[in-house]
Amino acid sequence: MSVLVGRPAPDFTAAAVLGSGEIVDTFTLSEAIKGKKAVIFFYPLDFTFVCPSELIAFDKRYEEFQKRGVEVIGVSIDSQFSHNAWRNTPVNEGGIGPVKYTLVADVKHEICQAYDVEHPEAGVAFRGSFLIDGEGNVRHQVVNDLPLGRNIDEMLRMVDALSFHEEHGEVCPAGWTEGKSGMDASPAGVAKYLSEEADKL
Repeated sequence: MSVLVGRPAPDFTAAAVLGSGEIVDTFTLSEAIKGKKAVIFFYPLDFTFVCPSELIAFDKRYEEFQKRGVEVIGVSIDSQFSHNAWRNTPVNEGGIGPVKYTLVADVKHEICQAYDVEHPEAGVAFRGSFLIDGEGNVRHQVVNDLPLGRNIDEMLRMVDALSFHEEHGEVCPAGWTEGKSGMDASPAGVAKYLSEEADKL
């Protein structure tokens, strides 16, 4: 499996359902996120089991991503029409409701292959998540197997960590969260941080 961290995020153009509910034939990643951070997450299929819990969790935290200037984009191998039907299915009937972010239709499997998250036997995407910076480069990725739902709050933490690093130049030690101390990336910085924080790790 490829590691995309440190590389440009693979661009793509595909049909999609926007957060407004509009169906478009040509959603282009680079145009949609130009100059902005983004989270792209892959999931196996619409109308399945773990997937709706993840998509709803992303939707419940959508405003938190937006506050941070981050676009959220979901991708599966389903068509835009399946995405639309799932959005129009009530949550208490196994649907996801009108989620506020874009769902991309990867019906040719080209996107999940470009991000190297296609399951070798099942032919669907693993639960891959990618954090892209404002320059279009992947800065964080995590890939879960099909039965393992992801933690959306952890992705928000990584967004905060990236923003902190970009603003202050310091690095983010283990378990860093907003409001905690960063670390100067030097022997002196490590010594200072550990002398003050090691007991809390």
